[in-house]
Amino acid sequence: MRIDSWIWSVRLTKTRSTAAAACRGGHVRINGERAKPAQPVRPGDEVRLRHLGRERVVVVKRLVRKRVGAAIAAECFVDNSPPPPPPEHVAPVARRERGAGRPTKRERREIERLRGR
Repeated sequence: MRIDSWIWSVRLTKTRSTAAAACRGGHVRINGERAKPAQPVRPGDEVRLRHLGRERVVVVKRLVRKRVGAAIAAECFVDNSPPPPPPEHVAPVARRERGAGRPTKRERREIERLRGR
């Protein structure tokens, strides 16, 4: 079974095209090696997926051909992912007051300095 199809069918990504793009971008590894979208996956393989700012490490238990419900999808792999970072380590998102308009040049430079750009 194709890796992009399996990642999509066990609900690790929302769409198959997203899964294929992750494979092409080098964000998916099977047993430590980069995976192309059409690379086959077998039970016992370790799949590492970097998606949405988080790394998922799963071991394939069962192959499924079609997208399945969340309960069945959870039975198809063993999740060995590290826990997500605690909320205090996640950078806060800058919010502007409603109706404040676009940031001025000075404000934009301060925002970029905070983001490290």
